Amino acid sequence: MPTLLVAQDQENAFVIEADAEQLEWGACPEFMPASCSIAVLQGEPGKPNADIFFKLEAHTKVPDHWHHSAERMVLMTGKMEVDYEGQDPEVMEHDSYAYGPPEHRHQAACISDEPCVLFIAFEEPIDAFAVE
Repeated sequence: MPTLLVAQDQENAFVIEADAEQLEWGACPEFMPASCSIAVLQGEPGKPNADIFFKLEAHTKVPDHWHHSAERMVLMTGKMEVDYEGQDPEVMEHDSYAYGPPEHRHQAACISDEPCVLFIAFEEPIDAFAVE
């Protein structure tokens, strides 16, 4: 998981764009597509209440997985389909909000011709586990 680059000083407010040059993009977990990347915006991934940008290249799919934490998400760019087990798939457009409950199996796909950048706020330390 990449380290916080934007604001080491957590006492000060800041604003950052999804395409900001100072973002440090790192790799996603191994089971996700190689073109997937994550930038930590605030907090420490191993502690509660960290925020990230999650980027998927166009026409890329993330396989079934789950997290210990609930996720609060806003799609910044692109068009994304999210599919939670036991529910009908939903399509997120630019500026859409989504909530994902903890430990709920799901998958996602960037279905646009441009990359999808998703803001995610995690309540618990950030993790992701592939569903076999």
